[in-house]
This record gives sequence, C-alpha cells and structure tokens, in this order.
Amino acid sequence: MREKQGNGPYNIFAETGINIEFYDLDPMKIVWHGNYIKYFETGRRVLLEKIKFGFKDMEEAGFAFPIIELSAKYIEPLRFNDKVIIKAILMEYENRLKIKYEIRNDETGIITTKGMSTQMAINMIKNESCFVCPKILIDKVEALFGREKQ
Repeated sequence: MREKQGNGPYNIFAETGINIEFYDLDPMKIVWHGNYIKYFETGRRVLLEKIKFGFKDMEEAGFAFPIIELSAKYIEPLRFNDKVIIKAILMEYENRLKIKYEIRNDETGIITTKGMSTQMAINMIKNESCFVCPKILIDKVEALFGREKQ
C-alpha cells in the first residue's frame, strides 16, 4: 500500500499542538533532548484516542503496549514559547504498533524532529507477550479506514 501524502500506508494520523515551556529547556536554552520523547508520547496518546484504543481502553481489554524500540532525529532545536504541531502516523498495527512522529514549528512550518516508536502487546491477564496485536485493536484500526476484514 502506498503512503498517502506522508500520512502512512493507512492514512491514519493525528496532530496536536503544544507550546514549548521554559521548564523543558536545557542550559543552552533549547529543549533538552529527552523531552522530545515526551512530545512523541503526547502525539501517540492523541493517535490512540483517535483509533479509540487509548490507554484506558487497553487496560480494560487486559493489554499493555510497552515500547520496545525508539528513535529520534533532531533537525532543528526548539526554544521557549515555540508553538509546535506534533504529528503521529500509524505505520504498522497487525503484529506490533509502529508509529512515526514529526514535530514541526507551527510558525515556520519547518520539521524540527522526526522519530519512530515500536510497541509490542502484552496480555496482562496471562502475563504473556503477544506476537500479533489483539483483535480488538485490529478491528478498531480497520473500522477507522474501512478495510474489509478477511
């Protein structure tokens, strides 16, 4: 399946805006590198809520999705009071959750940071790793993009 205008193979993405706060800065007066992961988390939360499988839904279904891999590429620094848009794009969902991130300066439109996270399902009731995502998640994703179930 081809990616639609940079929105992933399923065209399922979510965006949210934040303002960069003073407490996120390092001594160089730019955002400390570890805080970008917090911004990715904000984007992931909004995306999962759009899919209707947010953290509370996961817990109620008996699953957790710990991160097993994470990457970030810092392109341009963010500074105090910058307004940014965090975009989270669903890249994979059947065997694992793979989400791509873009953080862009809302004023300039410049992408400042890119990233990717991979999460694996854990059945919390059985305390077992799942090598495919739970049916409840697959059904919610497929309902969102109208894919025929096989």
